[in-house]
Amino acid sequence: MTTIDGEVAYGFEPVREAFAANFARHGDLGAAVCVYLDGQPVVDLWGGIADPHTDRPWTRDTLQLVYSATKGATAAAAHLLAQRGALDLDAPVAEYWPEFAANGKAEIPVRWLLSHQAGLVALDQPVPLAEALAWHPMVAALAAQRPVWTPGTAHGYHGRTFGWLAGEVIRRVSGRTPGRFFADKIAAPLGLDFFIGLPAGERDRVSRMVYQQPDVDLTTVPPESIPEELRDLVAAWRDPNSFSNRAFAVTDPAEIDFNSPDVQAAELPASNGIGTARALARLYAALIGEVDGVRLFTPETLASATKEQASGMDQVMVVPSRFSSGYMLPTETNPMTGPNAFGHTGRGGSLGFADPEHGIAFGYVVNHIIGGANDVRATSLVDAVRRSLV
Repeated sequence: MTTIDGEVAYGFEPVREAFAANFARHGDLGAAVCVYLDGQPVVDLWGGIADPHTDRPWTRDTLQLVYSATKGATAAAAHLLAQRGALDLDAPVAEYWPEFAANGKAEIPVRWLLSHQAGLVALDQPVPLAEALAWHPMVAALAAQRPVWTPGTAHGYHGRTFGWLAGEVIRRVSGRTPGRFFADKIAAPLGLDFFIGLPAGERDRVSRMVYQQPDVDLTTVPPESIPEELRDLVAAWRDPNSFSNRAFAVTDPAEIDFNSPDVQAAELPASNGIGTARALARLYAALIGEVDGVRLFTPETLASATKEQASGMDQVMVVPSRFSSGYMLPTETNPMTGPNAFGHTGRGGSLGFADPEHGIAFGYVVNHIIGGANDVRATSLVDAVRRSLV
């Protein structure tokens, strides 16, 4: 039986039970979960193994790469610049990044980058990975790229390109790289253990990710055996030219080793944020209220950041999705704790979100990368939070 360390406030015991069940029944190897209520931590738990190669245990300060949950941190940086009057989300991107105007993109507003409406999910020519990690070659390629759909007419998850697109606007406006801006203006005031671009001195604290292969590879199953509701999605997976595949093939090679020190040290504001569940929850808590004297968003900024901008069939994920300016909004498959919640998932299970109606902020980080419909770990924890609020 996995030892669960940490603390749970009275009334939130169901979260501890669900967290323990994730290890016993749902495949967790190493993980942490944290919940804030009205600016105060009420759940702070961790357990398991940080590195299965060495049996290094998960401790209070273990860091975990959270994949696309990083996008919520990057969006916070953009909204903070808007709140300070340095960035107009409804102004053309080209006003801040003139080269971006090429190939019919002169009128695309910043907000469409954040809400996945810009049509820049893919590149005609992928960028060598080493150059993408160096930043400037990738943003030059995106500036030159023609959108793959008419911007503003559809939305599709910019799984990889979101970070360079939003990050370059942050860099142009602030004069700091997006990771540096986040560190200086968000992480430092809040005391967050969260990095976009891992400092060398923090490397030994990072867990090692382990990847589970799916029990069934639907791309090899005869089409007539696939459930009807999944056929369009599986057809997209099978097509190398689909947006579903091209969106994650903007580098050469397309597959990125996120356990690599070089990848973790680079700034990939869409996908390589590294931190604790505590930091993720604390960040979201400061978006909706005060945490130890610090509040990041005014009520007006919060309303702007969380207003729905795009919904319906996602051109990349080939399922219905909903986005505000940088955040996922609740759906049937990711209800969070209520209709007013907002946040972001990460590949394999990580999740950060806030629910201003209930005063809840949530962070869950995990090193066993599962994902898919069979992964109930984050959902079970959120369900336990919801029960604790009754």
